[in-house]
Amino acid sequence: MRKIIAFTFLLGLLITGIGCKKGFLDINDNPNSPTETSITPNLLLPRIEHQIANIMATGYSVQGRWMGYWARSGTYGPTVEEESYHITTQFGSTWAAWYDVLMDIDIMEKKAIARNETYYSGIAKALKTIGFMYLVDNFNNVPYTKAFDLGGNILPSYDKGEDIYADLFTKLTQAQDLITNATIGANLKIADADLLFKGDKLKWRKFINTQRLKLLIRQSQIPGFSPAAEIAKITADGSGFIGAGETVSVNPGYVADNNKQNPYWNAYKKLYTGGEADQYNRANNFVLNLYRSNLDIRYQYVFSRAASPVGSDIYYGFNYGELLPNNDPHNAGASSDVAGPGLAKSASQSQWLLTSVESLFLQAEAIQRGWLTGNAQTMYENAVKESFIWLGVSDAVNTANTYLAQANPVMNWSMATTSDAKIKLIVLQKYLALPGINNFEAWVDYRRLGVPSTLPMSMSPSRQGYIIPIRLHYPQSEYNLNNANVKAQGDINPQSSAIFWDK
Repeated sequence: MRKIIAFTFLLGLLITGIGCKKGFLDINDNPNSPTETSITPNLLLPRIEHQIANIMATGYSVQGRWMGYWARSGTYGPTVEEESYHITTQFGSTWAAWYDVLMDIDIMEKKAIARNETYYSGIAKALKTIGFMYLVDNFNNVPYTKAFDLGGNILPSYDKGEDIYADLFTKLTQAQDLITNATIGANLKIADADLLFKGDKLKWRKFINTQRLKLLIRQSQIPGFSPAAEIAKITADGSGFIGAGETVSVNPGYVADNNKQNPYWNAYKKLYTGGEADQYNRANNFVLNLYRSNLDIRYQYVFSRAASPVGSDIYYGFNYGELLPNNDPHNAGASSDVAGPGLAKSASQSQWLLTSVESLFLQAEAIQRGWLTGNAQTMYENAVKESFIWLGVSDAVNTANTYLAQANPVMNWSMATTSDAKIKLIVLQKYLALPGINNFEAWVDYRRLGVPSTLPMSMSPSRQGYIIPIRLHYPQSEYNLNNANVKAQGDINPQSSAIFWDK
């Protein structure tokens, strides 16, 4: 994030320049006469929700490759910095994207408070927890309490990751109360503006509970950590979690047009012109073989058949970081893209933000840890079945049941004989359920629990002993524009400077 430039530029854009170009998710009815007073929460919220889903769907291809989901196709040469794991402050990240959308959320929250639109202010608090969770999970300490105080802190100080997480729980509690007690009619056009839930309070409460659980699960390995107080809040609310068939998604009206397509489709399947959107990312042999060797048909839904297969290689992947000979016939067209029919259905499909699949796996782990009541095996098996259903597998439930019944430790619950083994089984199956859906979550779980334990390191000859990074460097823009505050965080080493919850 170019803190000084980006924040002031965005604020100026919102106040004086929005709508100068008619386009997707315009937030003013009259693009020729934008004013500060015309920027109301209902005009900001649709773009905010779309942008959050967009970042989560398309911002973590690197993690997809690091985590054995994706690999560079044979059409491209090596990407040395990424594939060697020797990343620098110039390495790309979603820092700027998250702070830009968080700035919009902060503006929406302030305007909602001024207008006494408590539903919008509650939503703002809930959505802030997503962006800051991702920032902490990438960088640990980041600007938080002073991040948007442009008048008093143009060079914002950094807050500790654990302190930010603690405050995110407070924000979720505040969001729950504001939304629960909000008067719908006092919040302008909330049902139209809220792309996620159309102003449905019960769905927002379920989402907040699921987000709270997600934050708790991330901290599960911290010695002495107790989730009891936060679990009590979930129980007291009584609305439960995002359940089967309740995937949280947005759709502001995606169509096959320039800048108006579903984000995942546009990034990895087809451009609005009909051309191929992505010839770089292809199936990684690690996960492809993990599916195939365990009779798991989901690879046919996560990945696509090769457009121009070589021989019988209909589904073909690559090894991460490998150097291919110049005469290797397996280029992009001869390999499997990462937008299979279970993920990329059309340019107009809704964009997932939090899937029912991920939610059920979170609940299964929490039950197995003794945090929630219920049957961990049942929830685990329901999560696997939900993955098959979500991907559109033919005869999904019976196919999943046959898969789960195998005498195979990759999926069979009874073959995991200890609580720790059962937790790792849950997380392994979560890993197999999320390629392309949430690449970042796989990186979180790998750092947290070391699952999958067989994940290979890059084959890059430049690796020289480096391992998959456990965090990212702060971007160079911070060293250029906010030098004293970023340097106060110490010498950052992506190989050893762990996120606070990574124990």
